[in-house]
Amino acid sequence: MDWSIQEVARLAGTTSRTLRHYGSIGLLEPTRVGPNGYRYYDRDALVRLQRILLLRQLGLGLEDIAHALAHDGDAAPALRRHLAWLGNEQERLARQARAVEQTITALETGGPLMAEDMFAGFDHTQYRDEVEARWGAKAYADSDAWWRGLGAAGQQEWRARVAQLNADWRQASAAGEAPDGEAAQGLAGRHVRWLADIPGTPGYPDGPAREYVLGLAEMYVADPRFAQNYGGPEGAAFVRDALRAYAERML
Repeated sequence: MDWSIQEVARLAGTTSRTLRHYGSIGLLEPTRVGPNGYRYYDRDALVRLQRILLLRQLGLGLEDIAHALAHDGDAAPALRRHLAWLGNEQERLARQARAVEQTITALETGGPLMAEDMFAGFDHTQYRDEVEARWGAKAYADSDAWWRGLGAAGQQEWRARVAQLNADWRQASAAGEAPDGEAAQGLAGRHVRWLADIPGTPGYPDGPAREYVLGLAEMYVADPRFAQNYGGPEGAAFVRDALRAYAERML
């Protein structure tokens, strides 16, 4: 079974022009072209389009999406990861909505504002289930207690440290540095020291375990949320290769 370009555009909430553009850049080729010139798309093409639209929602550009699909060809595991992310986002947005509803009620009725509830869904706790599933409840509890203990100023300083590290990774990747070269390995060392400062990291306080660094490096490529931090799939692959070289040599 296949669907015409008009049917696909209607189902996906997009336009035939967009689909033709995707085809012209090799992102989504039609499965076949009929004698009348109409384009048709089969089941696999629709699955690919769904993945394209999901990645677009994450803010990736078309070039980055093409790289992501090329390096992660198995659709089911990739969609499963994205489904988990959507579930976390759904829960976070629901908590935000409840918090805003409570604030509106308080403002309209003159009731008290519940300050401890106003910012639910706005902090890092949105990742609790994911962290616990990957590394255990203790890892989340330790890192959560550490984060809250930093206070507002400490949290801001930490965010600035992370932002600078990510920016330096992107710059090194754009400059064409070799993953095992001096510049990239210096960044890998900074990255590992940054991880070592986070309670809950496997191996804390002596430093992250080699297996943890290698697994995290692979996740940077597999999860589009991380790839965005490093300029897209190519940048994430650069970080992965640099961390892999560092781990194999130093950990």
